[in-house]
Amino acid sequence: MAQQRSAADERREITASARRAAPGKALLTVSDAARYSAVDLLRNGLRIEIRALRASDRTDVAAAVDHTSARSLYRRFFSLKRHFSEKEINFFLNIDFTNHVALVAVAREGGRRAIVGGGRYVVVRPGTAEVAFTVVDKYQGQGIGGSLMRHLTTLARDAGLKELIAEVLPENFPMLKVFENSGLRLSAKQEDGVVHISLQL
Repeated sequence: MAQQRSAADERREITASARRAAPGKALLTVSDAARYSAVDLLRNGLRIEIRALRASDRTDVAAAVDHTSARSLYRRFFSLKRHFSEKEINFFLNIDFTNHVALVAVAREGGRRAIVGGGRYVVVRPGTAEVAFTVVDKYQGQGIGGSLMRHLTTLARDAGLKELIAEVLPENFPMLKVFENSGLRLSAKQEDGVVHISLQL
């Protein structure tokens, strides 16, 4: 009789299509990263899809922003941000999946699929990328930030990156905890009211 899988076992199960690269292929190609998709189980038993952001997600991303509190947006952008310029929107949505990689967390909500979180990294110098996350308030505390971090780490390593960096407000304890629990070697320094994080891949 097969041993029953625990919720923790299921949370660790990652079915990432981007991992199905051809034998001997060392790094993910741009097209691989742009098709990235995985299914994770949250702490509350909800299944979410972690997938690559698409240009067609514009309306769903806007809806996610509308459902995110001013406090959460402030923690992400370090300012009271509710509306974005066309230039900013284009930056967030037009992803090359080489120097700029973005993933979204998608959950079933009221019979339809909705974006409930997102994370991205942007290469700032050879081998190093800056990473950031946002999770809709209703879904915070369920492990979505950690899930996005794991998948972005996978993509960053497959892209040959060596370091992820981040700037976090000192009061943003949930985000700091995500980095602390990432399993990566971490160094942190607080300067001018911001915690500067470095994670070695």
